[in-house]
Order: sequence, then C-alpha cells, then structure tokens
Amino acid sequence: MKLESERCFLRTLEEEDAPELTSLIVRNKKFWTIHEPLHSPEFYTEKFQLKRIIESVHQMSLGREYSFGIFLKETGDLIGHISIYSIKRLPFSSAFIGYSLDERFTRKGLTTEAVKRVSQFGFEDLELHRIEAYVSPANEGSYHVLENADYSREGLLKEILYINGKWVDHYLYAKIESEH
Repeated sequence: MKLESERCFLRTLEEEDAPELTSLIVRNKKFWTIHEPLHSPEFYTEKFQLKRIIESVHQMSLGREYSFGIFLKETGDLIGHISIYSIKRLPFSSAFIGYSLDERFTRKGLTTEAVKRVSQFGFEDLELHRIEAYVSPANEGSYHVLENADYSREGLLKEILYINGKWVDHYLYAKIESEH
C-alpha cells in the first residue's frame, strides 16, 4: 500500500526493507530513546526488524494496524516510520497514530505532512471516527507536529508510560472525523 503526499510517499514496509529500517533505527537510537521506551540490544538487529515487519503485515491483514515507512520522493530514501494502530471498531471507531523521523530531517514539516496523510487515510479509507496520540510534554517538536496537523490537546494523562526507568506523563491529543 502506498500513500502520496507533497514531498514524501508512505509505503507499507516489506521484508526487503529490513536492512534499511534497521539502519534508520540504529542511526537514530540516541535521538529516539529520549522520548521512547528503552529497547533490548536485540531490537537494533535486522533479524528483529524483519520480525516486526512480518508482524505488521499480519496486523494489516487483520485490519488492526497499518505501518508505513516515510520515504523522500526526491531520493526514495527511508527517513522515518508512521503507524495507525490499535484500531478499534464500533462502538469506538478509533485508533492511535505514532511516528518517528530521522533526526537529520526534523524541523522541515515532513512529519506533519506524513501525519496529515495518514490521518486522511484513517478517516477516509478506514472510516475511523477518532484518532489519538500520546506525546510527552518534554517532546515539544512532536506536539507541534500534532497541532500543525489540526489535532487538539485534550488533557494530561498522569504517569501513563514507563520510559527510561520512570513513569512519564503524556498529553492526549486527538482529532475527530468532523474536524477532518
């Protein structure tokens, strides 16, 4: 599956993407672990990333998750990943969105572009009513992405995620179908 935006294309990851995905993850290990849970050393291996891709394809076949690589149109390089996951049908008709971008490409509006495109996919193709995201108050770049993609901050969830050895508060952002 492939989604187009102005400067990027988003494509579901395939088994042959494992080496490039692993390289992206290893290259951004320090940058991403500031706001994400710590991973075991195995996580940073091609074998582990291949398993994640295979599981993602399986989850997509069940309609539970859609994970995409973020690729630059100009070069075709993989620069990040974005997922719409934990898809729930009625009575909720909701999902979560999560994303990470290569540090070298941040602050250029590319993540916002990807979030807008995946949100469009969620509302128009998956017919979701609500898409949510958690973001650490310390992750200013990420909550600006959500705000620039017309998500609204709905509140603060106390100690909701265990990250780097401590429980961390996160803002809850959401966008509903009528705001799309």
